[in-house]
Amino acid sequence: MTTEVSHDRLARVALSIAAEPGDLVFNGLVSELGAGEVVHTLTENPDHSDLLSVVAARLRDVDPARELERAARRGIRFVTPEDTEWPRRLEDLASAGALNDRGGTPIGLWARGPLRLDTLGTGVAIVGARSASSYGTEVAAAMAGTLGHHGRAVVSGAAAGIDYAAHRGALSAGTPTVAVLACGVDRAYPADHRPLLEHLAESHAVVSEAPPGAAPHRVRFLARNRLIAALTTGTVVVEAAARSGSLNTLNWALRMHRVAMGVPGPVTAATSEGVHHQIRTGGTTLVTSGQDVLELIGGAGEHLVDEPRGPVRARDTLRVRDQQVLDAVPVGSPAGPDSIALVAGLAVTEVYRTLHRLAEAGFVEQTRLGWRLGEAAR
Repeated sequence: MTTEVSHDRLARVALSIAAEPGDLVFNGLVSELGAGEVVHTLTENPDHSDLLSVVAARLRDVDPARELERAARRGIRFVTPEDTEWPRRLEDLASAGALNDRGGTPIGLWARGPLRLDTLGTGVAIVGARSASSYGTEVAAAMAGTLGHHGRAVVSGAAAGIDYAAHRGALSAGTPTVAVLACGVDRAYPADHRPLLEHLAESHAVVSEAPPGAAPHRVRFLARNRLIAALTTGTVVVEAAARSGSLNTLNWALRMHRVAMGVPGPVTAATSEGVHHQIRTGGTTLVTSGQDVLELIGGAGEHLVDEPRGPVRARDTLRVRDQQVLDAVPVGSPAGPDSIALVAGLAVTEVYRTLHRLAEAGFVEQTRLGWRLGEAAR
């Protein structure tokens, strides 16, 4: 490389390759001591514990400068807290605890693509079931499109089902979209999504805590989920079964006091059972559209959603007493004021004045035989 690389960056590259993504021990040690000190300690005295010994042994085979050069030749960069591109929202993970023994602020992020990672703070994560229904994928794509039209980036995991639909919806709106992977950014997982991932790497961004070449192990998905939640201002889950990994992402959002949202599905659908439970037990807000999401993540008074109402009828604008009289007027056979007053439970004089007022507005009409409903009230 032509530029000098800092000692901290080299140490973080080494630890990123030698340690497991999302490892609480190493993320905590780096946050407390600094990456350089952790590498020095492991090199000089690796026998503190079995875990440290394993990582120390891996470190001996890592040449971080060479790894950076190799990555750069493939269009991959390593982003750390010393970079202006570093997403500061990730630092909220330091106080978010652990889930499934994963947690903490990442040591660094490997990224492909021109999109700067510090621009994702106002974005939204959309995740959900791999075995999604057509309903779920349509909702996810439409929601991503709406968010995109309002300048919000969409972050997801490039998995089948909801993730893929979210990326597709964002691309259709021409908005930035980022895939956060559980494997190296140079790998396509699932393999069928290689065209999508290559497009994101060329025009948007593909991100991972795991180093280039890393395989998508199960535990790495659990570590990956916290990044999806941390990078964005809110997380939406569209279809998630009771044991869905998407709920893990939602829980990370709740831990960091992000906006947590869920899209309801049919109450008989197992693919929505987990979402419904999250909504029912509190903390997760029900959303049905991108507009709902915008209202929740926006500033005070922004993107307010109109309260849903049925069609407004002309008679809805009448005073209560006027409606009381109108309800007593027959549709067909006309009736006299005495009869209408009896049905309405009001005085005849009041009913007589009201009938003439309603007639001026077309709600009732007077015939030779009495009063009946007018065109405006039918």
